[in-house]
Amino acid sequence: MNTETSRTPVTVSQLNEYIKKLVDSDGFLGSIAVTGEISNFTNHYKTGHFYFSLKDEGAQIKAVMFRGSASKLKFAPENGMKVIATGRVSVFPRDGQYQLYVESMEPDGVGALYVAFEQLKRRLEAEGLFSQSRKKPLPKIPTRVGIITSPTGAAVRDMINISRRRFPAAKLVLYPALVQGDGAPAQLIAGLKYFNAAKSVDVIIIGRGGGSIEDLWAFNDEGVARAVAASAIPVVSAVGHETDFTICDFAADCRAPTPSAAAELALPETNELKAKIAALIDREKVVLGRRIAESRAAVDRLAASRALSSPRVFIDDRRMTLASLEEKLLSSMQAGAVRRRAQLSTEAGMLDALSPMAVLSRGYGVLYGADGKIIKSVNDVTVGGDISCRTSDGEIDARVLRVRRDTEG
Repeated sequence: MNTETSRTPVTVSQLNEYIKKLVDSDGFLGSIAVTGEISNFTNHYKTGHFYFSLKDEGAQIKAVMFRGSASKLKFAPENGMKVIATGRVSVFPRDGQYQLYVESMEPDGVGALYVAFEQLKRRLEAEGLFSQSRKKPLPKIPTRVGIITSPTGAAVRDMINISRRRFPAAKLVLYPALVQGDGAPAQLIAGLKYFNAAKSVDVIIIGRGGGSIEDLWAFNDEGVARAVAASAIPVVSAVGHETDFTICDFAADCRAPTPSAAAELALPETNELKAKIAALIDREKVVLGRRIAESRAAVDRLAASRALSSPRVFIDDRRMTLASLEEKLLSSMQAGAVRRRAQLSTEAGMLDALSPMAVLSRGYGVLYGADGKIIKSVNDVTVGGDISCRTSDGEIDARVLRVRRDTEG
């Protein structure tokens, strides 16, 4: 009997489930770290799951990282990034495909925090959050300085000592905050908002002493960086030692290499300030003395002028000038009157030549009908009708005895 044909067939689902059990029972595949390059990366924003492939020069494997594990990543996975993914290999029975279920992941070659730092720095820099045009100048002589840091750390003691030595007139206002750990970013942001709402200080110093990148990570928080950039009060960032850089440093108006240096940057030195004020006073004295000398010279020139030393001569000169102007004005007016009189006589002669009375004076008359209208034609009168004739020296009343019309031609 053929054993190949006597076996009971199984369904595809049963086969895939069987293979899944075999793979899941393998201790090597149950906890494995795989290094490779990310490709086909998809961030499923609705679920929070990451779907991608890991590949090398000769092969690739599908991978998934569920939301619970993905939310713990310090960096954002990207296509082309080399990573070490740790998890388990299992089979998805529905598709019959095996894939890597990733539980943790870190960049291959550099730390996850460093990658996260660089990614956030590039993104905020592209937004213009670090632009010099956004930076505010520090006040020359601040009277109140806000400090956001741990109340028990060495940083706050250093800043207090520096401020007392350099400018004891300034008042320090401490906002106590955590400077590391998960709760630190929220407290740092709260401190920035407090000082901006109260408007009680002239400048803000935010920072802490040195430490590892993990210790300083609160100052690489995106929310802290945006709160620093949004502050209406100038902010000095003083995080770690001179070689330490954080996102907060780039977002602040001024970066100090240490908390002590921040106090030196924010506060003037009393003796230097006194020297500057004394130099300013000396310069003002010189300028004022020069102006007084120039004003005195001007007064001396005025006092020596003829108008003040001999006022009668000055007045006589002005009288002569006035008399000369008066004579010129009178002559101009008389000449103008002669010209206008001659012009008027000429125009009156022209009007007289055009006057109807001038025509009548040469022996002509004007006939008017009984209605007072000028008679222009024999048709305007009737025999026996009354008419009047206007001459140059009076009127003549008459009656029409006969009318003769001119014959044609």
